[in-house]
Amino acid sequence: MPERDAVPSAGHPIGPGALGLGLRREFLQQILDTPGHGVDFFELAPENWIGFGGRPAARLRVLTEKHPFICHGLSLSIGGPAPLDMELLKAIQDFMAIHGIHHYSEHLAYCADHGQLYDLLPLPFTEEMVLHLARRIRRVQDFLQKPLIVENTAYYGGFHHNTLTEQEFLLAVLEEADCLLLLDLNNLHVNSVNHHYDATGFLRALPAGRIAYQHIAGYARHPQGWLIDTHDAAVDTPVWELLRLSADLFGALPTLLEWDNQIPPLPQLLGELRGARQSRPARGTH
Repeated sequence: MPERDAVPSAGHPIGPGALGLGLRREFLQQILDTPGHGVDFFELAPENWIGFGGRPAARLRVLTEKHPFICHGLSLSIGGPAPLDMELLKAIQDFMAIHGIHHYSEHLAYCADHGQLYDLLPLPFTEEMVLHLARRIRRVQDFLQKPLIVENTAYYGGFHHNTLTEQEFLLAVLEEADCLLLLDLNNLHVNSVNHHYDATGFLRALPAGRIAYQHIAGYARHPQGWLIDTHDAAVDTPVWELLRLSADLFGALPTLLEWDNQIPPLPQLLGELRGARQSRPARGTH
């Protein structure tokens, strides 16, 4: 089984208590102009940067030279029926080499069907899909020569022919593919409310050695009561509670804040990160 802390990033290891921020162009220059910002590592979607030059690329290179980064993919469609996009993987591999990035995560979802669908669509929770995912994840890992980190994804509909629960499905994929987990605590809460299961029991069932890092984010509530993973609001109380439980169970994992829409001023984002640090009890640092 791959070890979650086996690979340093750009000479800057992502330590157990590290706090990260999803990098967005809106505040890239402000981050560069803010020494002592307190962000330990960053995450970016490589598809949004591959092929870009000029000032944005130069600014990004300054930041990747100073801080560890994780590539968080949006379009590999790891669960889809079409052959894996090896040209995309090669472009990601080259991008990671240029910027000294050693970690790559993707969503347990599919997002392409003869072209990009621009959404992360759910997978059937079946033994057949577990094997399909495992074959494709292992191929990615063989190509990149590093573990693939897969994220539990928010979903809003399911399949009548599911034979596994979401928890059983995720555990089976991690074991069969021998990969790592990006534990998205916001997605866990959103799914637990929408699909009526106990998020704390789900969390307790996860294998600690598989968890590479975790996400926190905000969500929106539909008037009918179900939750939407929008990444456009502050982290809510139930997600902070899951973060505290995660620290109790697994120690202070690297934790990254996602905020993709209605992005607030940088000081507010940094304040959310300080909240993450304060929310983890001292006993969660083992």
